[in-house]
Amino acid sequence: MPSVSTPLVALICLASAGCAAPPSTGGGGIVSTNPCADAILVDLAPDRIAAISHYSHDPQSSSIAPDVARRFRALGGTVEEVIALKPDLVVADAFASPAARSAYARAGIRTVYLDWPTTIDQSKRDVVLLAAAVGRDGAGRAMNARIDRAVADAAWTGPKVPALLWISGNLANGGGTLLDDMMARAGFSNHAAHYGLQFTGTLPIERVVIDPPRVMLVPDPPGRAAGSRAAEMRARAIAASGVQVTQAHLPRELVNCGGPVIVNAMRRLAEVRRSVR
Repeated sequence: MPSVSTPLVALICLASAGCAAPPSTGGGGIVSTNPCADAILVDLAPDRIAAISHYSHDPQSSSIAPDVARRFRALGGTVEEVIALKPDLVVADAFASPAARSAYARAGIRTVYLDWPTTIDQSKRDVVLLAAAVGRDGAGRAMNARIDRAVADAAWTGPKVPALLWISGNLANGGGTLLDDMMARAGFSNHAAHYGLQFTGTLPIERVVIDPPRVMLVPDPPGRAAGSRAAEMRARAIAASGVQVTQAHLPRELVNCGGPVIVNAMRRLAEVRRSVR
């Protein structure tokens, strides 16, 4: 998922009577076009969801278990199909176009805009925001308590191990991201940031082979064919160099979002860190 250099904690847009029509009394429920909001909402208020984003039905971009995601209708994300459902609340991302924002306001739909968090604390604030918006403050506090426990359990006070976290192919996680924050807390130093990569971007194989990390966190489990030719070539080149690099599986669904995803991501990162000598 994309990252931004100047994070916005969150923006809430509430249509006012002076600039928009009164709220519709149609279908009701919550419609989310933000895949990371999907992951939070299916935990906080599954009974109130009218639809989630189509990204959550795609294993490459979803942070929700497939069987859970399939319980909910998925939308392509167009303003027209969202408004047609006449929801009580729309949750979108901060990159929503001015035209989309204006359309939601004209339709009188209460809308919450979430940015992509770049720290665990920012993600917890998103949980608080959404919990308040859907009237589930207690569930929000419980979710954040689970996050805090997972972070505390994964905390590493010893030397950090250089690691690269691959999203797919040559796409790596750089500095200034939520994943970067999670890696650091679990005892890793982000080798992509060491190379100078900020946010998410590509890394050439040559750079990695010349200055390899101690650990590579990869989206494909052991025994499965490499997810891309780039990943296969990188693995072969490092093996030929004779440098000891541990490859560890970090499931793809743990790298897309924060919120409740942080719990399992921190547990997995801690498992990997404790296995490295």
